[in-house]
Amino acid sequence: MAEKNFETALHRLEEIVQRLEGGEMPLGKSLESFEEGMQLAGYCSGELEAAEKKVSLLVQESGGKYRETPFSPGGENNGEPSEL
Repeated sequence: MAEKNFETALHRLEEIVQRLEGGEMPLGKSLESFEEGMQLAGYCSGELEAAEKKVSLLVQESGGKYRETPFSPGGENNGEPSEL
């Protein structure tokens, strides 16, 4: 992969999954593809984690002002003002 970014890595990973699910590849090629897929999955996971750390939500406080709060992947605040 010449230029590695999230979108191209994810697209390649999807291609690999489709080919592996097809069951038409010889065992050796399947193992090579699986290994590449695992590397791509790790890369994509790392990119998503990095993006998640950058994401923040603007939450409106009771006084009408907005404050920035970290994004919670568990959906704890779901964009709603958190109770203080």
